[in-house]
Amino acid sequence: MSALSALPFLKPVHLRSPRSSPGGQRRHTLPASEFRCLSPEDAISVFEIEREAFISVSGDCPLHLDEIRHFLNLCPELSLGWFEEGRLVAFIIGSLWDQDRLSQAALALHKPRGTAVHIHVLAVHRTFRQQGKGSILMWRYLQYLRCLPFARRALLMCEDFLVPFYQKCGFKVLGPCEVTVGELAFIEMQHPVQGHAFMRRNSGC
Repeated sequence: MSALSALPFLKPVHLRSPRSSPGGQRRHTLPASEFRCLSPEDAISVFEIEREAFISVSGDCPLHLDEIRHFLNLCPELSLGWFEEGRLVAFIIGSLWDQDRLSQAALALHKPRGTAVHIHVLAVHRTFRQQGKGSILMWRYLQYLRCLPFARRALLMCEDFLVPFYQKCGFKVLGPCEVTVGELAFIEMQHPVQGHAFMRRNSGC
């Protein structure tokens, strides 16, 4: 089964009914809420959200604009964006990795034969934070990964203060990550994503 066969899981989710005109006729509107894989055309919107979210905290971004475009060209099926009325409000970008643990090379490479999905970044637009959107998006992303036959687990690295958030999402700590960025050190975490028959029966996979 190809990655594209999992896309029915990402079909638009309408959280409220379409708007109607005074005469009772429906007007054409964008979906109130939609989850879909990102494309290279979304790169600038992605980078604007990421830059605001990370530079104020760590002074740098996990992915720069050219790196975002790189991954959205190579493996757009491993990304997920949350759109509200056509506006990107949160996103995840991932790529495939083929080793047990992350290394410095994992920051820039996509290994097509890999079975681990390296989650590079999750970010939420500043006006939509503190609403649980990060947790919801991660949950949907993990369900989507369960539809992909090659995905066995999800890997990520994060700073200490984010460990409780990812633990609530079901990730387990593997230990200190060998990857460093400047003076920043990270904790490596993983989540199994294979073998969930319930999702295969009920998500269109």
